[in-house]
Amino acid sequence: MSVYFTKGKGWRYDLPLNGTRYTKAGFKTKKAAKEAKAKRREELTKPKLRSWEMTGTIPTDMEFSELVNRRLDHVKVYCSERHYSDHIYHVRKWIKEWNEFLCSEITPEMIESYLIERAKQTSGFTANKDLRLLRAVFNYGMHPNRNWVASNPTRGIPFFPVEKKVKYVPPKEDVLRVLVAADPDTQDYLKTIAMTMGRMSEINRLTWQDVNLDQRYVILYTRKKKGGHQTPRKVPMSEKLYKVLLSRYRNRDKRIPWVFWHKYWSQTKKEWVVGPYKERKRIMRTLCQKAGVQYFRYHALRHFGASVLEQANVPVGSIQRILGHESRTTTEIYLHSIGDSERLAMDVLNESFDEFPHTIPTLKKKG
Repeated sequence: MSVYFTKGKGWRYDLPLNGTRYTKAGFKTKKAAKEAKAKRREELTKPKLRSWEMTGTIPTDMEFSELVNRRLDHVKVYCSERHYSDHIYHVRKWIKEWNEFLCSEITPEMIESYLIERAKQTSGFTANKDLRLLRAVFNYGMHPNRNWVASNPTRGIPFFPVEKKVKYVPPKEDVLRVLVAADPDTQDYLKTIAMTMGRMSEINRLTWQDVNLDQRYVILYTRKKKGGHQTPRKVPMSEKLYKVLLSRYRNRDKRIPWVFWHKYWSQTKKEWVVGPYKERKRIMRTLCQKAGVQYFRYHALRHFGASVLEQANVPVGSIQRILGHESRTTTEIYLHSIGDSERLAMDVLNESFDEFPHTIPTLKKKG
């Protein structure tokens, strides 16, 4: 069908013309999509717009909105839900800015001006994320297998300088206070995150099939790998985690495969459905306020666990495997404690100052 409805994107038209496919989505009605298609056909069949046919060369170009939509489809399939939702936030800003432009009409100056405004309104971190995602969008269109666009206007644009801060890691006392403030089901959820050092998304999609109570390990899956593949890793159960999961297993609803699930109203199905959690961000702010501690999020529990293991002299390689990192460098970002070797080094430096006088000697005047 040349005009059809796409879930979440509205009505879309497809216009194949002279070996090239022209398409656009986002129309509220089928009639609007048909009218837009007719208008686009008229524009493309005007002689002045088809002058490229005389040279025998077909230009490489595409509407920016269409390239973004295709990139979003790709991200949804190959990347994590978190990465996809991050794209959605930034894409809405881009479409508002460049919806009517072809990719070739977007210049480095336009992008740099946009990024400067974003840095002023939000932060350099946000502007840098915009730049990384925009660069990925154009690179996606330039891939040899696609060849939809000829160049990347983000190339050469520098990142904004940012002030990096030490990641806040909650002390053990604060983590325990938050656990006490939570209801039993949320306590199990937080304990599972803390004692597996798993990502929120990994725990959300954890099923009983991934829990081996006999051999005492869980399998967590991440999509934060090259190629977007869901990569499994085995994480051993501690005694406390074993008790948490054993209790939930014995009291589970056998019809439901997920370890943690909820019942919610589906806007698409217009009915109550049962499924895994997608986001649970609001709970942590509420619990931290209730416990009277500094706000921290789920991801801080990964940093907390990594720091505890490091202080216990667990090898970095073991911590890396538990966290599911491909690079040791990434794991080292999670290690916030000051080790014995650093303290010994500073003690050596401290001893060198013992030879210094406590007061500045007075110089005797000559004569």
